[in-house]
Amino acid sequence: MSRVVLEICLDSPEGLAAAVAGGADRIELCASLDAEGLTPAPGLMAQAGACGVETFALIRSRAGDFVFGARDLDAMRRDIDAARAAGLAGVVLGASRADGRLDEAALSGLIAHAAGLGVALHRAFDVTPDKAEALETAIGLGFARILTSGGRPGAPEGAALIAELIAQAGDRIAIMPGAGLEPGNVAAFVRRTGAREVHAACRAPMVGQRGGLDAELGFVTPRLQDTSRAEVAAMRRALDGA
Repeated sequence: MSRVVLEICLDSPEGLAAAVAGGADRIELCASLDAEGLTPAPGLMAQAGACGVETFALIRSRAGDFVFGARDLDAMRRDIDAARAAGLAGVVLGASRADGRLDEAALSGLIAHAAGLGVALHRAFDVTPDKAEALETAIGLGFARILTSGGRPGAPEGAALIAELIAQAGDRIAIMPGAGLEPGNVAAFVRRTGAREVHAACRAPMVGQRGGLDAELGFVTPRLQDTSRAEVAAMRRALDGA
């Protein structure tokens, strides 16, 4: 049996280096993980395109919900162009209708614009009212992978539904659990659900941040975190032991 794929989401140049050194199999490249992730800057995309690890860029034009208007979608198409220009393997997309169901019209347009790139569906899936239906919609749209917490704040709480989704998906699409997975719980989670891919941040507090005026003016805030090479490596070891 092939090993479980470890995807690391990250939002900084140092985090990118840490994920590669720690043994990530795939990277989801973002900005502003504290806002649940936005589209990364072109400079970070360019670094990731040369890092030697398969990288997908999150395409999310703003914080908030996933109901996107014409201006949002125009920005997202331009961001897809930037990911392609940087040599990335793919993009991570998602869009919702007002009732929470997947916006098939918006997504089909974005997927068409991303021709030649891999496409994954982000946690817009988790706000859908009927996950089994949304899974079939995602397959029909041509997504290769769905990131999900099982519709709960963390994947451990959504494990039962995630196991059902994995069984429903079979070999048609990959179900990749994420949110709340860490070295101490991921092996048991994989055994319970049968997941063959997992997604994690593997972050730790940043060290060496200046205080003083930097902090007083709000440039350095408490509890800043970044991807940790040690945490990524620990996650890899836990998965290899699962």
